[in-house]
Amino acid sequence: MKPEELRGKTSDELNDLLLDSKKELFNLRFQRASGQLENTARIREVRRDIARVKTMLNAASSQAS
Repeated sequence: MKPEELRGKTSDELNDLLLDSKKELFNLRFQRASGQLENTARIREVRRDIARVKTMLNAASSQAS
């Protein structure tokens, strides 16, 4: 996910995306622990996506105040 894709979203959409990404990360960690994870790079991608979403939410909240 690119930052350009996140800029057009509302804070509610970003919160939903954050929740979905956290669920996906949990599932990927579970797969890794059980030995079923094939694409290990996906964990890194999801972690970075979470960081991008949090950054956008933080920037939006600091701009509003």
